[in-house]
Amino acid sequence: MTLKNILIATFFLSNTVYAENSIGIDINRNDVEALASINVNALADYANGTTYILDANYLRSDGNNMTRIGFSGQNRLQGIEGLTLAFGLKGVFASNFLAFPLMAKATYALPLKDSIPNTSLSISLAYAPSVLSFRDADNYSDFRLEADMEIISNIHLFTGYRNISTNHNHYDQTFNNSFYGGLKLSF
Repeated sequence: MTLKNILIATFFLSNTVYAENSIGIDINRNDVEALASINVNALADYANGTTYILDANYLRSDGNNMTRIGFSGQNRLQGIEGLTLAFGLKGVFASNFLAFPLMAKATYALPLKDSIPNTSLSISLAYAPSVLSFRDADNYSDFRLEADMEIISNIHLFTGYRNISTNHNHYDQTFNNSFYGGLKLSF
């Protein structure tokens, strides 16, 4: 790899919101969620306008367990400084539930660089109709709204709201509907 390619890749990767590898945890009174995210571009030695992210999380909510693994491509939206869009696919696994929802996420880095630490707001949606839902699943939907602040270099505090609906063939279930707070380490 040439020095030019290394510099271009370093510049691109250092300027992409949430493109770094990270691990984290969020909690509330009844739930705990473990999070992990990997920048696939860095592993594959790939530098392009799109950043590919592999993420996984495990949610334990009121005695129920759910694992989600996702793959997405993200890029800055031209013309709106600080806005990053991501689109991809997730696999959702629970004891009697399997779904492969399509997902979309928008992250906006607030332009407050001199006033407060790096802060961003994000919204994400995931949906699997019945054709992408298996076992006892009829459909799946996931909505999240989150605020993140880098309080110390590479250490983020975040808070948010999530609503996860797992509709089964014979009944509908709101798997999780809660506010949460957490800590994330990026590297």
